[in-house]
Amino acid sequence: MDDVALATKMATRKTAGILGDDLAVNAEKATGFLAERELPILWAITKGSLINKLIIVPIALLLNAFVPVAITYILIFGGCYLAYEGAEKIIEFFTKSKHEPSGAATQEEQPVPVTIQEESKIKSAITTDFILSVEIVIIALGAVSTQQSMIQIITVSAVALIATVGVYGIVALIVRMDDLGYGLIRRTKNAGPLAKVGNLLVAALPVVIRLLGIVGTFALLLVAGGIFTHNIHFLHDLYPGLPGIIKEFVLGLVAGLLVAAVVTLAKRIVGLFNKPQTT
Repeated sequence: MDDVALATKMATRKTAGILGDDLAVNAEKATGFLAERELPILWAITKGSLINKLIIVPIALLLNAFVPVAITYILIFGGCYLAYEGAEKIIEFFTKSKHEPSGAATQEEQPVPVTIQEESKIKSAITTDFILSVEIVIIALGAVSTQQSMIQIITVSAVALIATVGVYGIVALIVRMDDLGYGLIRRTKNAGPLAKVGNLLVAALPVVIRLLGIVGTFALLLVAGGIFTHNIHFLHDLYPGLPGIIKEFVLGLVAGLLVAAVVTLAKRIVGLFNKPQTT
């Protein structure tokens, strides 16, 4: 148990950076819902995260034992997906004003049902969590690669559980901070220092959500760039004097823009083939 505790502490310390990125990304994805739907949707995402860990941990352990080279390719593929998500957010930010519909077009558009919006965002959050979970598990596994098999299994499982409970527990606190603020205001009848704290929490939530959106986008690109840097020797040795955070961000952004270009081209080609022919 002492060996497991020491190994878990070491593995958790090495995954601290990715856990911080995981928190920023998932907090951004878990916001934007109706107040009464926040916790049920967050619970759905948390259950999906737990299922992700149940899938990833045994597969990672088996691959590490029998086909260790496959882990590198899986990480690079996951990095491309994360880079694409981050680049897509940046592209959407700069092109949003160009694609805003006119007033007449807005009236003709059918609103997307709330349930479909929720399901889409939950699916996106769980997919992103899967990629980030792969990175967390692989880093934790690498930290205890010299230990016995049983210690590896227990340590990686413990880190995976801590990642899920810790990250989504903090996310739950963030998305409910306005309700805590309203509770303080009602209890103190909007008078005294606690009422000021309550008003501060209510006013701070929109700012926190916007910041999480920005931080989450940068986190996606940094995590992707970190994956490329640590698993592709050419990129690892490229510009050694450049600060790591800048190098990882640039690599993540470039990869994301390239993947976005390929995806856009593929969609256009598919659209041409599916375009109905006129006689």
